[in-house]
Amino acid sequence: MTSSPATSILLIVLPIAFNAAFAALAKTFDYPEILRRPTREILARFRAGGSGLVLLWWGFAMTAVLFAPLAVLLAFRLDGADPTVLVLGATVGVLAALVQFLGLMRWPFLVPYLARADAEPDATDARREAIDVIFQSFNRYLGVAVGEHLGFLLTGAWSILSGIALMQSGAVHPIVGAAGIVIGAVLVVCSFEFVGPFERNGWKLAAMLTPFTYIAWSLWLAVTGVVLLF
Repeated sequence: MTSSPATSILLIVLPIAFNAAFAALAKTFDYPEILRRPTREILARFRAGGSGLVLLWWGFAMTAVLFAPLAVLLAFRLDGADPTVLVLGATVGVLAALVQFLGLMRWPFLVPYLARADAEPDATDARREAIDVIFQSFNRYLGVAVGEHLGFLLTGAWSILSGIALMQSGAVHPIVGAAGIVIGAVLVVCSFEFVGPFERNGWKLAAMLTPFTYIAWSLWLAVTGVVLLF
């Protein structure tokens, strides 16, 4: 295994790209708060965003794709770590990228169609009710179950495994690896926001922790990238 600046660059660029896209969606689409509003209001806001909003959602989904090569490159970067931990980390990281990508891709491809269909002047009440059911079903399945639950769970597991590998390799100060383990564990906890008894209204503790944990996770990635670069 050899040191590669590509690993450090991805560790730094990925959180910047992710947070930039998220901030743009929050500003232009009031995401994620808008998801608490009625379906027709969400779709009307989506239509108002035009093609620019569709492309923004596509770009946000592409940030998830970047996570796959990052997970693989980091595994190749960490000399001295347990090979089993490295293989597991790379595999879990690629799976985390996949489920987050699948969860987000409904926005640039499915939602535009539903938004157009909802706005058709001859759309009946029955058709709009069907659109509501489809939108909410995909939101709960691809958004909550696949993108958020599996996404948070696998990202947390990858962070834990990466933190262990970082400590084993000696490539960074042990505190950096330990931070990844702690942040990853909190992400795993956050992944259960809508599981079991919390399925309907969500777990308030997880909802409160999630945004702060993702900020901490983003900073951890960037710091790790800078340390590995130098």
